[in-house]
This record gives sequence, structure tokens and C-alpha cells, in this order.
Amino acid sequence: MLALLGYLMIIVFMLLIMTGRLSAMIALIVVPSVFALIGGFGSDMGSMALEGIKSVAPTGIMILFAILFFGILIDAGVFNPIIRTILKVVKGDPVKIAIGTAVLALLISLDGDGTTTYMITISAMLPLYKRIGMKPLVLAGIAVSASGVMNLLPWGGPTARVMTALDLEMSEVFTPVIPAMVGGVLFVLFMAYCFGRKERKRIGIIDVDYHADSPHAAATEDAHLKRPKLIIFNYVLTLAVLVALISEFMPSVVLFMVGFAIAITINYPKISDQKARVANYADNALSVVSMIFAAGVFTGILSGTEMVDAMANTLIQHIPDAMGSHFAVITAIISAPFTFFMSNDAFYYGVLPLLAKAGAAYGIDPALIGRASLLGLPVHLLSPLVPSTYLLVGMVGEDFGALQRTFLKWACGSTIVMIVVCLFLGIIPL
Repeated sequence: MLALLGYLMIIVFMLLIMTGRLSAMIALIVVPSVFALIGGFGSDMGSMALEGIKSVAPTGIMILFAILFFGILIDAGVFNPIIRTILKVVKGDPVKIAIGTAVLALLISLDGDGTTTYMITISAMLPLYKRIGMKPLVLAGIAVSASGVMNLLPWGGPTARVMTALDLEMSEVFTPVIPAMVGGVLFVLFMAYCFGRKERKRIGIIDVDYHADSPHAAATEDAHLKRPKLIIFNYVLTLAVLVALISEFMPSVVLFMVGFAIAITINYPKISDQKARVANYADNALSVVSMIFAAGVFTGILSGTEMVDAMANTLIQHIPDAMGSHFAVITAIISAPFTFFMSNDAFYYGVLPLLAKAGAAYGIDPALIGRASLLGLPVHLLSPLVPSTYLLVGMVGEDFGALQRTFLKWACGSTIVMIVVCLFLGIIPL
């Protein structure tokens, strides 16, 4: 009963947001609440939702101050030299811009943190996309696709969870799947090329003389906010924050709060200017953070009612014995929907041990199951339960449902490519 209720809840939720009947934020609150009442959990629903909200609170606060921090740097003109350099290289060609976006996102994703990848990639590329008329949704989709493949890195989270949950070494889990990552990276570059071609057909190659365009741009794009004399300080501050973030010098929540406080005080010392800058980003910050807390309600009820556990157990129990020898491939396939509909912690600490135990009954090494469980990660980042993806759509000003409708099939393509590479090279058995 719980499993059926859980599957129905997921189906209803996805239908509502992908058809545009409800916004993602409203659906994240209303749908689990209704199904909790149907399941007879009305008296405990409040505490379940509160637990979910508490679990995402640090992430929500961190993203709030990250938006403000990078917003201040954008206003101060930190990324303008980067845009000038990129524009000189790509010369207004949407294909080159799209591929350049993919390369940038892939390189930044080496730190294993999706939030950092989005903030830097979007901050650097969005002004360029707007200037030549490319769709911001394309920028968001390329960034999330690149981050989805690079999410397999051991320090990114999921791989570390696999090693912990199954008591395995990196050489048993991550090292063998590196060729699959390479396949995923090539697929992301191919995807960027395809979208670049579409944009080139739509808007053509824009002939931009940046040397002639710069004075006009400076005169029209809030020149009074730029701080060219502080460019070195702002670069040092940005680099210091990113290094501290990667090295985990302090909690990311505190890091972005301190970084924001320093950035706004040095660049805009007048209190009136500070208020204006915060107000300028209030709308974007509110929409993103409110979405994250709404996702907390969804995950809290899904976990608290134990629907997620029932769904996992039901699926595993219904795998026919004849398919037992193919359990690694089955794990790779179901990892995509499972990591889409539940958190990484719930899947890798809750479901994966069950999959490994079931696979062992058919003589399949747990390391093979662990490798297979990572191949659905490109799909995971388009889940409505991933906070950083709300930051992404918020920064580009697009709808979450539109991102899913356009790029979910491409994320599935990345997963399929990685599975095929693993099968072809014997990384997981057929």
C-alpha cells in the first residue's frame, strides 16, 4: 500500500509540474501533503515536513548568501574581462559558445560541487548569452548536463557514499568507471554542439566588434555599479572563497556569509547602495530559497511515511529470478529513476546495500553493483529534490519544468552512453 501510494505521488507530482498545471514549489508542498493525508499520516505530517525542512535549511541559507555574493561581484564587473575574452574567441558563433560553455562547466565541475559549477558558469556566460540572443535555458541545460557526468568524481559525494556503504576502495569503484565518464563527457560536448547548431539556425552568427561595443555597453549596463579599481581585490576574494570552499576550510554557509559581507562592504560602502544591491537580488534569492524549503517538505514526508523504503523493497522483490545474472545492468538502469526520486543518502545508504545483497545471491561482486549504481547520476541532477538545480534555474530566470522537459532525455542519453561503455569494456557484466 505504501509503495503504491509513493509511486502514485511521484507520478502525480511529475505530471503536474511537467504539464505546467502547478509550479514546482506549490507541487512540492501540496502533492506530498495530500498523499500523506490519504495514507492516514495526517497527525504526523507536520513533524515529518519539519524534519525535511531542517535537513535542507543549511543548504537554503548557503545558496541565499551565494546568490548575493556572486551578484555583488557581477555588479562590480568582475566577470566582464572574462566575457570580453570569450567573445573574442567565439566571435558570436552560438556553436562555439555552447561548446565553450560545456568545456567551462566540465572543468569547474572538477571540484565536485554542483553549486560552485553553476554559480561560476552562469555568472560568466549569462551576460554573453543575453548579449547575442541565445536562450538562457540552453546555458542551464549544458551546465547541469556537464555537472551530472562529473558528479561521479570521488570527492563529489555519490562515489564516496558507495565506497562507505559497501566498504570498498576507490580502485574498486571509481577508477574502473573513468572510461565511462570520458564517454559521458563526449556525449555532453555532442549535446552542446547540437544545441549550438539550433541556436545558430535561429539567430545566426552575430558579428560583434567588441572593441566598438565596449564603450556602448559600459554606458548602458549600470556603469555606476562597476568597480574597475577594485578588480584585483575582487578576483583575490573570489579565488579565496573558492579555494576555501573546495578545501572545506569552513562550512560553506559561513563561508558565503563572510564573503558576501566583505564583498558588499568594500565595493559599496554606502548603506543606501548596500540596500539597493540586496533588494536587486531579493526576488531571485526568494524564489530559489523558497523552492528549497518546499523540497524539504517533499523529502520529509516521503521519508517519514517510509514510502521511499516501501518503493525500493517492492521494486527489488519484483525482479524475476531469470534476470538475476543481469543484476548489475538492472542496477545501472534503475539507479536513474531511484536517484531522481530520492536523495543520494537515501539511495546509496538505504537501497544500494539491498541491491548489493540481492546481487551477491546471484554471484555478482558488490563492487560491480557499486559501479553500476553510479551510472544514473546525470539524471539525478534534474530531480526536483536537488537544491543546487533550483539555484541554476533561478540564476538564468527559467522554469524548472522547462529545464526537465528539454534536457531530461539528454540526461538519459548520458546514462545510456555510460552504461554502453561499461558493458563494452567489461566494467560491469552484461
